[in-house]
Amino acid sequence: MTDPIDPVDLTAQLVRCASVTPTEGGALLLLEDLLSGAGFDCTRVDRGGVSNLYARWGRKGANRSFGFNGHTDVVPIGNPDDWSVDPFGAVIKDGFLWGRGATDMKSGVAAFAAAACDFVRDTPPDGAVILAITGDEEGDALDGTTALLDWMAQNGEAMTDCLVGEPTSPNHMGEAMKIGRRGSMTAWITFTGEQGHSAYPHRAKNPLPAMARLMDRLASEPLDQGSAHFDASTLAIVTMDTGNPATNVIPASCRGTVNIRFNDHHSGASVTDWLQAHADAVAADTGIAITMKIKVSGESFLTPPGPLSDLIGTAVQAELGVMPELSTSGGTSDARFMKNHCPVVEFGLVGKTMHQVDEKVPVQDIQTLKAIYGRVLRDYFA
Repeated sequence: MTDPIDPVDLTAQLVRCASVTPTEGGALLLLEDLLSGAGFDCTRVDRGGVSNLYARWGRKGANRSFGFNGHTDVVPIGNPDDWSVDPFGAVIKDGFLWGRGATDMKSGVAAFAAAACDFVRDTPPDGAVILAITGDEEGDALDGTTALLDWMAQNGEAMTDCLVGEPTSPNHMGEAMKIGRRGSMTAWITFTGEQGHSAYPHRAKNPLPAMARLMDRLASEPLDQGSAHFDASTLAIVTMDTGNPATNVIPASCRGTVNIRFNDHHSGASVTDWLQAHADAVAADTGIAITMKIKVSGESFLTPPGPLSDLIGTAVQAELGVMPELSTSGGTSDARFMKNHCPVVEFGLVGKTMHQVDEKVPVQDIQTLKAIYGRVLRDYFA
């Protein structure tokens, strides 16, 4: 009998792949070799200079197909001199595995890949097990999971349910699973007036008071008070700038940027309308032209509590003795794309050190995560 796959060793192998977005770095090649050897049909789905991997064990079009989604790309390391270890060395010390991507999320990918390989070998299910792994989650995410989903639709591939292996717990393993995410949008706002001498302000049209007024209005008016499963929506002013080094010049223009995280009371379109109404009001009051460029990175979504979240919660409780809370906090993830395909829930490790210098993950947590994912698969197909 083949020995179980060690998810810690697999994580270490993946961390040693310097797969900074969009570089593949060997991570998907490593996984393709592993999964092919375990009987998965593997397809590289590369698009726009991004590498992705689709792997299915079992019959195409099976009535039940459980899927995992995750990414092997990582954010840059920053200044290597700030690290106490080689960021791509996968050093194991003090009970932790260290390195870029150790938490976010090569350990999650290793855990579900190891669990899936062991599961189909030991208890071949009546159905399909699917792994959709991208190299473009940390970047613009235009050619990652979306490319995989486009390819799946074109080729008659489908998941019945999906678990995204992103870190989900704030402090302790098993604290939380994500059953939804807030929407995210950014607005770049330009205020245009007329340049002039600061000693003669009546001869100029100063855009700065208009910017201050609009930003104050946006920051002072709550979008909502929250909903059944979401906290209140938030707006953060992230920059205000004139680029004006002179103290005796009123600038002709200035810019400000806001980032909004919105709950299921809103859509990207409705928040855009809210922003535009405020901008129009300030423009009318001040005579300053105000224009906006808006990017919606993702709409809010919710997978209502039910069979999928119950399945995962039961597995976590069996392995850890705790029932994870149902959360919608945090930023965006590729679950925002998967939710258009099938019900999706996220569960993974503690995310404390992700994107930080000296990123690390407890070795025991990687083993526990594999055990949870394995239990999820067994219970799903039982």
